[in-house]
Amino acid sequence: MTEFLSSLDLSLFYFGNHTLQNPLFDFMMPFVTDLNKKPVALVVAAILWLLLLVKGGKQGRLAALLLIPTIALGDQLNSSFLKHLFERLRPCHTLPDVHLLVSCGSGYSFPSSHAVNNFAAALVLSYFERKWTWAFFTFAGTVAFSRVYVGVHYPSDILAGAVLGLVAGLVILLLYIKTAAWLAERKARATSEP
Repeated sequence: MTEFLSSLDLSLFYFGNHTLQNPLFDFMMPFVTDLNKKPVALVVAAILWLLLLVKGGKQGRLAALLLIPTIALGDQLNSSFLKHLFERLRPCHTLPDVHLLVSCGSGYSFPSSHAVNNFAAALVLSYFERKWTWAFFTFAGTVAFSRVYVGVHYPSDILAGAVLGLVAGLVILLLYIKTAAWLAERKARATSEP
């Protein structure tokens, strides 16, 4: 079974990295995959986060604030623990014919931190802004796919990262929901007492 899954992972990697190769993606995907390293993208993300915090109303403020522990939980669990537990090398370090479009990087491959962070953020943002769910998850999926396309992750890295990100987002949302319910119950009790 492990051999079959490994073979499937490799086949899917080559499909995303070789078969789908085209000039448009060769131009777009390195940009998409490295958005977190582009100063302009970081400034835009900071501005959008601040707008959500300041102009987003109660829902926007909650979403903006909950993004902080969500990303911290997912990213730290992944980067500080899971990647070192599995120590999986990136395909660009182990396969001879990778269509590599960005620096391979020195870190481990499994799970993908890009997938963890983007899917965690997509879940939290979707909880508060349901009409934009499609956009949040389309963005997360595009960034995740770009990691395979540029040659730095296997599809299983992406899948595991997406699942971990969704779990991190869900944990933070459940803590928020439980805390909000507890505070509302306390407030209702306090106002009903003589």
